[in-house]
Amino acid sequence: MSKPINIVFAGLGGHGVIKASDIFAQVAFQAGKDVKKSEVHGMSQRGGSVSSDVRIGENIQSPMIPDGESDFLIVLSEDQIPNNKHRLKEGGVLITSEVLTGKLKVKKSLNVALLGCLSSYLDIDEEIWLSEIKKSFPENMYDKNVESFTIGKTVAQETQTA
Repeated sequence: MSKPINIVFAGLGGHGVIKASDIFAQVAFQAGKDVKKSEVHGMSQRGGSVSSDVRIGENIQSPMIPDGESDFLIVLSEDQIPNNKHRLKEGGVLITSEVLTGKLKVKKSLNVALLGCLSSYLDIDEEIWLSEIKKSFPENMYDKNVESFTIGKTVAQETQTA
């Protein structure tokens, strides 16, 4: 049996942390993975810290990711790195909004662009990602979010080959 993949999404309330983790959980489920998800809202309505753990694999027992065992840490707000860095395992991948600075036309779709970055590391069909993005937003926002997803994926692929 393969080991689970552990992903922590972190940021501030109102930045799309929960939306990104919801989309990812659905993507993983549609890809046939067992998925468990948990979230901590804190003072999210007032711009406080928000995090969401998503674990995917074949037989996931718990949604909580122990400290130091996250394979990916996706941070939507740079000031949340110190609060969450301890959750990333040695050799884990930190994906931050910094890699997308100046590349996004629609800043509100940063969370979807970071999903694009994440997608470049995982073996999940892009059509599943795009289908879940389509289900998650109003029709008039679909093209903008797909563009942001594609930018994120391209930036991550360039970073991995550099």
